[in-house]
Formats: sequence, C-alpha cells, structure tokens
Amino acid sequence: MALEQELRRAIEEGADGRLKELIQEPHPADLARVFPSLKLAQQVKILRLMDPERAAQVLVELGREQVPPLVEGLGPLRIADILATLPTDDAVDLLGDLPREQKDRLLGLMAAADAKEVRELLEYPQDTAGGIMTTEFVAISERLTAEEAIRVLRETAPDAETVYYVYVVNERGQLVGVLSLRELILAAPGMLVGDIMRRRVISVNVMADQEEVARVVAKYDLLAVPVVDDNQELLGIVTVDDVLDVIKEEAAEDFLRISAIDVRGDDVTAPPWRRAMHRLPWLVAFLLGEMMAATVIKGFAGTLEAATVLAFFITAIAGGAGNAGTQSLAVVVRGLATGELNAREILRVVWRETRVGLLVGLGSGLTLAFVALVWQGWPLLGLVVGGALAASILVATMLGSMIPVVMARLGFDPALASGPFITTLTDVASMLVYFSLATLTILHLR
Repeated sequence: MALEQELRRAIEEGADGRLKELIQEPHPADLARVFPSLKLAQQVKILRLMDPERAAQVLVELGREQVPPLVEGLGPLRIADILATLPTDDAVDLLGDLPREQKDRLLGLMAAADAKEVRELLEYPQDTAGGIMTTEFVAISERLTAEEAIRVLRETAPDAETVYYVYVVNERGQLVGVLSLRELILAAPGMLVGDIMRRRVISVNVMADQEEVARVVAKYDLLAVPVVDDNQELLGIVTVDDVLDVIKEEAAEDFLRISAIDVRGDDVTAPPWRRAMHRLPWLVAFLLGEMMAATVIKGFAGTLEAATVLAFFITAIAGGAGNAGTQSLAVVVRGLATGELNAREILRVVWRETRVGLLVGLGSGLTLAFVALVWQGWPLLGLVVGGALAASILVATMLGSMIPVVMARLGFDPALASGPFITTLTDVASMLVYFSLATLTILHLR
C-alpha cells in the first residue's frame, strides 16, 4: 500500500525523476499487483518510464484482461519494443487476447523471424502444450563431441530461455536424447554427445492439454519438458515457470467450476450486472432442482402429518448429505487433477469413497439419533433420523465420487460436476431415503 501511495504522489506532483527511482527497486510482480488500483493513464506513464525489458516483465505479470487497454494506451511502437525483449511464449500470451486487427498490426512491427515464430505458436490452442511452449531452446546433434557441443552452447545459449537441459536431435530434427548441462561440462572433451546422452526422454505431444503437461513436469520433477509432434520432431519446450502459471490457472478454474461459476464470465473486474447474469441461470436451474426435493416431501405428506416432528430434522439430513457429497466431490476432482486417481478405475475410486462415507455416515447418524432421543424422548424417532442420515451420507458420498469420474471417462472436465449440482441431487436422494424410512417404520408400527 505504501508503494501505491508513493507512486500516486510522484505522478500527481509530476516528479518523473522520483517516479523512475520508485519503479526500479520493486520486483515486477509487486508492481503488477499495484497496477489495478491505479488509473489507466497512470499505468501507461509508469510503463513508458521503464526500459522495454522491465516493462515487459510487468505486463507478463498482469492478468489477461488488464493487458489490452494498456497495449492500446502505450501505442504500437512502444509495444513492439517491449515484444522484442520477450521470449516467444510470453509474446504469445501477451498477444493472444488482443483483437485480431490489433494483433496483426503489432506482428507487422516485429522482426520478420520473431513474428513468424509467434504466428506459428498462435495457431495452437491456448490450453495446449503448443500454446504455452517456447521455441527458444538449445538443441545439438548427437554427432558432436562434448567440446564442440559446449562451443555451440556459447553461441546459442544467450537466445535460449533455459539451458538446464540440452536436447539432442538427429538430422531430421527428431528428439533422440537429452543431457544436463552438468553432464556435458564434466564429460571428456572428445566424447560424442550420443555416448553421453540419455535416450529415454520424457516429452509431451504438441496438442497435449496443459494440465497433462503440468502433471508430467510434477511427476518427473522437471525444470522443462520438450514438446514434439506426431513424428517426434522437437518443436519447443515448456518451462517450469509456465507450468506454475498453468497449475494456478487450472486450480482457480476448478475451484470456480465446483461452485458452478462461469470461469470466463465471472471475472472480478467485470461489472456486477454481468457477473450476476452469469450466475443467475445456474441458480435458477438449481432452484428448479430443489423443487424436486419439495415434490418428494409432498409425496409423503401423509407421513409428515402423522408425525410432524419429522419436519424438525429435514434440514439436518439434507444438509449433512449435501456436505458429505461436496467433500467427496472435492477430493475426487483434486485426485483426478493431480493424477493421484485414475478415471479408468471407476469402481476402485467409488469404493474408496464409499468406505469413507459408510464410516462418516455411521458416526453422524449415531450423533443425530442421540440428539433426537434426548430432545424428543422417542427412541423410534432417533432410529429413523439417525438411519436416514447415515444412509443419505453413504448415497451422497457415492454420487460425489462417481459423477466426476464418469465425466472424466466421457472426456469432460470433472470439475463441471459442481458442488451445487451434487447438493441438489443429494437433497432429492436424502428426502426420498428419509421419508421412505419413516413411512416403513413409524407409520407401520403405529
């Protein structure tokens, strides 16, 4: 907050010298965090006072929705200077959300070779390996000696985004091996790269989903992963910093989807009416779904009239089942996202959660049964509400684990099985279980 106030004061006073000093010290991420609280004109002024490379670092840290107005405010020539300092993957991210006309105009101002690479990357969907990879990597021939390879690295490494790994390709440009920079430096000068390299290379296809790329990097503890086409030709690499962005983005999307919120339409910077319009259809749909639970209760009106005390426990049973279903949903969606759970093993995943649901249901059911007994002094009522809660939680846990797995098997994002959807479904199921059990016990015994 102190940085924001100092920036504002320097801009208002026209103290450009002081402003230049203020923007040199903070990390670009810290400056980007302050930007949303500043006016657009103030943001543009700050970026104009920075050198192109530092301005590029700040722009990369900003949210996608913040970039287009800044690009327009800075003007094409300044943006072209900024783009020239960026790795190709970051340039693609910066240009990706711009209008087509603006994008083409900026590409026309870039160096021909850079513009060609960026255009090629823009052809890939944003959520694939091709959409997040960079073409600035180090690749050498397997026929080189270690000494020759180091000489090549000295010439090409300055233009590469990372040189932690050195990739080895054959004469057709196909990925055939990999070695670390350390392995290359420690090798005898006359040794062939083909004799030093590791031939089993972890790679991803250019059209692989970015979540799959993130899983591969996390699973094998990589700093970068090579991207290949169907012919194993090396096209680029995805570095760990891009993977961290993917993990953050996907986690945020899954969290919002589990809450049945439209990821694209409910941006926090959007006007309230637009955000409301994206939420309202879902809430209306869930409201209609809850009417099904009301219809179930109506079907047991006779049972409710004979034992009105049953109404006291409706919210406890419906709420308990809904909470259990949502917990199970969250655990399974997370497991599928991290690769801890396999969508092909539906029965194993559901059985794991069912056992948990059984234990949780028994514990919750016994608790509610005791409360009902103490409160109403009616053992049979305790048996009914406790048994209904236990059975409802068991059913809810099974639904919460099965639905996302089935969706994943069908090729859909399991996070689309939202919490409100599961809650609505479990409300209907729990009311059916509760009043069916009450009808079979209380009314039958009476």
